Amino acid sequence: MDTLNFILLFLATAASYCESANILYVVPFTSKSHYIMLRPIGLELARRGHNVTVITGNRESDPPPNYRQVMIDKKEIWDILGGGRPNVFEMVEISAESFHKLIFWGGGLAFTEMTLNSTEVRAFLAEDNKFDIVISEQFFQEAMYVLAYKYNAPLVLVTTFGNCMRHNIATRNPLQLATVISEFLDLREPTSFIARLRNFYFTIYEYFNWRFIYLEQQEKLVTTYLPDLPKPVPSLYELQRNASLLLINGHFSFDPPTAYLPNVVEVGGLHLSKSDGQLPDDLQKALDNAKHGAIYMNFGSNVRSSELPGDKRNAILNVFRKLNQVVLWKWEEDNLENKPDNLIIRKWLPQKEILSHPNIKVFISHGGLIGTQEAIFNGVPIIGIPIYADQYNNLLQAQYLGFGKILEYHDINEESLGKFLNEVLADESYREKAKTMSVRFKDRPMSALDTAMYWIEYVIRNNGAHYLKNPALELSWVAYSMLDVYAFVLVVTLITIYIVYKVIIILMSYVKKREPKQKIKKN
Repeated sequence: MDTLNFILLFLATAASYCESANILYVVPFTSKSHYIMLRPIGLELARRGHNVTVITGNRESDPPPNYRQVMIDKKEIWDILGGGRPNVFEMVEISAESFHKLIFWGGGLAFTEMTLNSTEVRAFLAEDNKFDIVISEQFFQEAMYVLAYKYNAPLVLVTTFGNCMRHNIATRNPLQLATVISEFLDLREPTSFIARLRNFYFTIYEYFNWRFIYLEQQEKLVTTYLPDLPKPVPSLYELQRNASLLLINGHFSFDPPTAYLPNVVEVGGLHLSKSDGQLPDDLQKALDNAKHGAIYMNFGSNVRSSELPGDKRNAILNVFRKLNQVVLWKWEEDNLENKPDNLIIRKWLPQKEILSHPNIKVFISHGGLIGTQEAIFNGVPIIGIPIYADQYNNLLQAQYLGFGKILEYHDINEESLGKFLNEVLADESYREKAKTMSVRFKDRPMSALDTAMYWIEYVIRNNGAHYLKNPALELSWVAYSMLDVYAFVLVVTLITIYIVYKVIIILMSYVKKREPKQKIKKN
């Protein structure tokens, strides 16, 4: 009998693991860096037996058979915005407010509309599909969240950046404005009064513009491209605040420790959990033979080194020419004039694999979060040249933790870059602290990818796991903020003070009236 019970238990357990869900994964943004971080989620879900449909701008060449790709029209964000690609280095001076207006909000609306109007997407939306869960990247494409309502499925959001202030406000996660910086705001001295005031202002500015202006425009896209949804259609804000799960690309080993609700989970570095790539033979040989080590320079997928002004480009080349190390540089043109013999250029470089090579001594980066995490994972010190968005904050944290140095874009010259490189190469403390960070970043109960898989499947198993959400969502803003209670306590305190004051006045008046009579009796 015991054997039979064991067999039945085993079969039941096996069946539960073998159950497959129908999953819609919405990651249309065409940026390579975003997709590098996001692609493992969809592929791993498919490898675990789930049926995955992905709306994407990046095609997988050899996906699992249960991984369906719905391709959006292939356009870069600059093409959608019109006016052609700008020189991204010119954005160094742009404020966070202007960057949101021009790039995030303007580009987000244009890109969302292009996604919904893509040929394959429109054909897919016309089909009669059923999904158990909808997973969507959270990156200024909120109209896509309505697909969770269309398919009556829980919504999971994923960020390629870290903590999200507007999501915190919507879901009533603690803000912690004194220690947690708004994700796309650069602050030189984050703990100063001015910086904290700026963080407070920008958080409110972004939230109100996002909720009352930007989301309204996203709502119009829903009405235009999904007109047949059952009425009433919930607002995109309601869909955001009722998301079952938010997976954020961060981890407390590097980012400032932050208080999160149970349905906000850190999965920073999930694309590093499994390696499915290798170096080309020529790069492998070059790095293996680099007896003095190697330096790697890359400004990411959206910033082109070839757009550097001539004076800065020549300063960088002159510094590289004096080095004994081999240098790898992502250079987006076929040729580089005056290129030194120790420099290898490519239009695209396998960054994750390069940074994992033991001979890499320094990573010269723009400070993007995904590249920074790759450097942390492999214990490589960073010299960072921030350009926009969250890059300065990432590099400031690296500098604070002792494995990075910030070189401002306007300060790039032969002397400054040479000084920084020589310091990081010669001072072993940078390497030691980078290795310590690597150990900390990897020290988890399970890998970041397994963590993401667990919580996605947890939401599926528990029908949205709505009990993970903050019960304060049921309260008004006044009740959640305790303003009514504070007001009551204040009123009671003021009344008490007033009563005490009046009693004291009455007693003092009584005493004064008694004093003359006592003096008369003594005489």
